[in-house]
Amino acid sequence: MKHRFSTGRIVALGASAALVFGITACEGGGAGSDGPDTDAAPEEMTVGVAMPTQTYERWLNDGRAVQEGLEDLGYNVDLQYADDDIPTQSQQIDQMITQEVDALIIASIDGSALSAQLDAAASAGIPVIAYDRLLTNSENVDFYVTFDNYEVGVNQANALLYGLGILDENFEEADDAPEGPLNIELFAGSLDDNNAHFFWDGAMDTLEPYMEDGTLEVPSGQTSIEQAATQRWEQETAQSRMENLLTTHYSGNEELHGVLAPADPLSRGIIQALRNDGWGDTIEDGLPVVTGQDAEIATVSLIAEGVQHSTIFKDTRLLAEQAVNAADSYLTGEEPEANNTEDYDNGEKVVPSYLLDVNMVLQDNYEEILVDSGYYTEEQVDSGQL
Repeated sequence: MKHRFSTGRIVALGASAALVFGITACEGGGAGSDGPDTDAAPEEMTVGVAMPTQTYERWLNDGRAVQEGLEDLGYNVDLQYADDDIPTQSQQIDQMITQEVDALIIASIDGSALSAQLDAAASAGIPVIAYDRLLTNSENVDFYVTFDNYEVGVNQANALLYGLGILDENFEEADDAPEGPLNIELFAGSLDDNNAHFFWDGAMDTLEPYMEDGTLEVPSGQTSIEQAATQRWEQETAQSRMENLLTTHYSGNEELHGVLAPADPLSRGIIQALRNDGWGDTIEDGLPVVTGQDAEIATVSLIAEGVQHSTIFKDTRLLAEQAVNAADSYLTGEEPEANNTEDYDNGEKVVPSYLLDVNMVLQDNYEEILVDSGYYTEEQVDSGQL
């Protein structure tokens, strides 16, 4: 096994210690022309729900939760998955508009690729709710439901700093922090996903002071989002890039201490590459600290086993609830409540938004955050499967 720095610094953290973003409520507005027939009963109305892919666990959970929430209110639901294919998603939304759905909830593959569909929806008076991924370059986006994506990046960076021993359990400078430089590598999400840029900005704003003072170094020199990007958030792409980084920059006695990874599928690909290259099976025996996002069950199992250091939990039950609330507001002639009307400029307008909190998940708090809340059972965590 290769020799490298090992932190062994995972201490108990309750949910209250996880970094979250406080928000206050204010009102938002809409862009639809005439709007739906608010006198119709819910059972006479249909909501089109466009999701990007069935490949990842979280999108299956999101689609299911949105559908169930709408159906509980009596609405019909047309739920479509696009298999991460932009033309397929465009056609699905076109069909929903042709079939005269009363509202649209869209989790886009590429937020800039649906301008024609958004124009058509506005012409038909169909309100459009962007779900977790902002729809860009169009005035015809009525509302946005998401998490505080900048804070996701901040949480990921702080998790990395904590895992490296630079920050203590209170996320303050550790008294016994290791002397740098500590070597890290950086991964980003898909450039056509607007959220990837928020994640990156939050993480880099947090890490750059440590890079500038020499505490952290990136031996590959790949420190721009374009260099670190992972098209379509694909696990295989992340694994291949990590393999190339190891071959090119860590083929001798160079140490790698941590990897900033913005999502769990990428994290698992990175970890597989590290394990295949002999960097250890767990953090305790030398595996570098790897971050993540989405608290997928396979990843939570790895965190429980001490393999992956952290992930970010975004409770999609709450996100789906806000999307359902927004759709129901439009369909009943009301305006949905926004708590952010300043930060989400899509290139044509600032879209009124509802932002939700996030939680940092570590080995010593996953039970409190995920099991005690009923999101997963302990048996699911043990097996790594739903």
